[in-house]
Amino acid sequence: MSVFQSAGRTDLGKVRKRNEDAILSRDDARLWVVADGLGGHSAGDVASTLIAERLAAIEVGLSAPDAIDAIDDSLLAVHEELRLLAQQRRVDLIGSTVALTLIRDGIGLCGWVGDSRVYCYEGGQLRQLTVDHAHAPPPGVTSQAGAGVLTRAVGADQVLSIDWLAVALKADTQLLLCTDGVNKEMSDQELAEVLGTASSAEAAIDNIFACCLSRGARDNVSAIVIRAPA
Repeated sequence: MSVFQSAGRTDLGKVRKRNEDAILSRDDARLWVVADGLGGHSAGDVASTLIAERLAAIEVGLSAPDAIDAIDDSLLAVHEELRLLAQQRRVDLIGSTVALTLIRDGIGLCGWVGDSRVYCYEGGQLRQLTVDHAHAPPPGVTSQAGAGVLTRAVGADQVLSIDWLAVALKADTQLLLCTDGVNKEMSDQELAEVLGTASSAEAAIDNIFACCLSRGARDNVSAIVIRAPA
């Protein structure tokens, strides 16, 4: 089994009173997850934590198809629970975004709902693998200054749709999973520079958080870096 180096962290940030993000790093199952509870709504921290807890129960050693089925089933179950909880609490929405990576046989399988992201860094280039489920910000508003309006989230619509993609992992490949508290503060070019110069996954995480916190960290900040074995 190939050993992938990973490091992850979540932080309240400098403005928010509650951390509504959650992360999950399961080197044993080769599964990594970030989730961002919807700010401004009730119990966003409950939603993101529930996602992390349920995905933490995925069995080790599952094949790629079985693991994807188990992840889909877990997210669909959380989706229904959150919709029921919102009804019980008489609130419009209790929801969360999620972005995850499952690694099997040298392939990164990335699933997501919402605007949490998975990036791939290799050959000195950074590219965003996931496509935000969100309307673009209004004209004149940059992505760093404010995100768009989400079009999809766990716990939101009646039917949950989870997008998946696959990426081949090379010897120098790094994957970055993050909530929007990271890409609100750092450009793709800055993220690429961090990933390209850091000596380890832990060092990359240290640098990402130092940058976001130094710039005011207006949102909760969560990120995971995964490095393929050389």
